[in-house]
Amino acid sequence: MRQPRRAQASIRVEDERGRAVALPSGSLYPAGSRIQIETDAYSAAVANAGYVSGVAAGSFVDARTGARDLGFGLSIVDFLLEPADPQRAIPAGQYTYGPEDRVHGNIPKRYVEGPQICTQARQLTPRVHRGDDFTAIQTRYHWNVAYAPHPRAGSVWEQTLIFPNAERFFLSSDRVTTVAESPELFFRVDMPGHIKHRGGSGFDHVYLSYHDPAILPSTDFAADFAPDERFLYRRGERPLPERFIRAYQVTLPDGKDGPWLAGMTLNPADVYQAWCHQRGYVCLIEELGGRPTRPGDTFGACYLIGWFDDLNSMHQTYDRFRGWSGLALEGRAENPTGYKGLKSGELTPVPLEKG
Repeated sequence: MRQPRRAQASIRVEDERGRAVALPSGSLYPAGSRIQIETDAYSAAVANAGYVSGVAAGSFVDARTGARDLGFGLSIVDFLLEPADPQRAIPAGQYTYGPEDRVHGNIPKRYVEGPQICTQARQLTPRVHRGDDFTAIQTRYHWNVAYAPHPRAGSVWEQTLIFPNAERFFLSSDRVTTVAESPELFFRVDMPGHIKHRGGSGFDHVYLSYHDPAILPSTDFAADFAPDERFLYRRGERPLPERFIRAYQVTLPDGKDGPWLAGMTLNPADVYQAWCHQRGYVCLIEELGGRPTRPGDTFGACYLIGWFDDLNSMHQTYDRFRGWSGLALEGRAENPTGYKGLKSGELTPVPLEKG
């Protein structure tokens, strides 16, 4: 999809001391730098060291209202997992679950490959592309820890972030090429991101397009509860929703209702499970994939994350991009001319070799 020409979004890249780093479009940016995005509609930052992937916590600021995200980051990526046999003991170091587990619930799963990218990759080296009316950031990481019974690690994840100018949203996609054979392999993301709060302060409502009722008051998250106690989505238990949107309405500093921060998975069929539960914060995990894989298979998902004044504007924006499972840049890396959405069957493998 070729985007209409607009004024170019500004971009500033800083090193760990806050000094500007200037590199041409299509270049790899050094690990430890912080990429600052400024458009007509918002500001955002991408951290390349520490807590990584997606957009950095508290950095996504709506220019119109001053609202900012409330969690640990947006479009944050974790592990590769698959279902576990509930009749077998959980090995040391594996994913835990059980009837008294308020963090993971009683949903049998196990790790396939790690580590958790956001907390343990520690440093990433993204490639930044400058278009006439957008900035794109692409990052790759190879999982390097295998969990039994899988004999090896080495699956590769690629994230593409696209920041268009003059829009109140950005696009994100994750693409995984796996070395694992699994009956239901999936990866985990925070979508849009978790909600840090105290007793429901800071946000007014949560919106889950697939739930009835769809709008939940912040008071529903006053006490901790497990992901399978309330608001759990599992693909196949009901018809696919028309749209897959999760959002929260922020409270502005003056106490007034602010805009909604929405995370939209643009192909509902890509979502395997989705959580919305309280564990000291509102945990908004999504799991993508959940289908059989063999070594060399590729799967992924595409999302739109942004600020919206009401549900109607969310739905209208969703419908512009409905059905996307990936993103691709058009033109040369040093001067991309646009970007387009990909259907799930159009996703090509991410190179498994490093480099």
